[in-house]
Amino acid sequence: MITGATSGIGLATAEVFAQNNYNLIICGRRKERLIQLKERLTTNQNIETLVFDVRDRDEVFKQITSLPAEFRSIDILINNAGNAHGFDTIDEGNMDDWDAMIDINVKGLLYVSKAIVPGMIERKKGHIINIGSIAGKEVYAKGNVYCASKFAVDAISAGMRIDLNAHGIKVSEVNPGAVDTEFSEVRFKGDRSKVGKVYDGFKPLLAEDIADVIYFVATRPPHVNIADSLILPIAQASASLINRSGG
Repeated sequence: MITGATSGIGLATAEVFAQNNYNLIICGRRKERLIQLKERLTTNQNIETLVFDVRDRDEVFKQITSLPAEFRSIDILINNAGNAHGFDTIDEGNMDDWDAMIDINVKGLLYVSKAIVPGMIERKKGHIINIGSIAGKEVYAKGNVYCASKFAVDAISAGMRIDLNAHGIKVSEVNPGAVDTEFSEVRFKGDRSKVGKVYDGFKPLLAEDIADVIYFVATRPPHVNIADSLILPIAQASASLINRSGG
């Protein structure tokens, strides 16, 4: 099950798992995109779509409990849905942006996990892969609340790993650096003059690069858990240090 599957890392991850003949539950807010993705991916495996916003607790549980019987035993949950809104100092920040980031990045991840984890506990197996960020490891200027939300993902992942250890459930976290997706377009609300500068002068990661890592993490032997990973483009040394001399 992959949340946020309609674009970026989630979409690329769905493609990788489909290529390897996994049955999939792809989730997102944009129904048409999900339908198009399902049509493109369907080969030998079964694919189910769920349309919901992870911020809506009631809808999360309603949609997940509506799954057909053959899709209810979820082996791998990839909590990918997330966003960044705004790029402002704390005093100039937009509180609606704050709410959106906390509601999606933190509460949304918790809601979806809460709906899935009991089944994993019952079966004594499962794997939760939370998509964090370098922003959950280092705070950078004007990243304040976004970084806070991703620090929360880092803490929740560690807490999950401890709490679910007795039940044989793996918990992993994948933390990308600069990835060229719709991330910056959402953050800057479509302002192309700002979006275009984010990746100037260096080659960022692609969604497919992170999808490959997620697939690798998910397919380790049963006794192996890659608990935490940080993936950066070669030009990036930290959250705020990127060598932009590459043209």
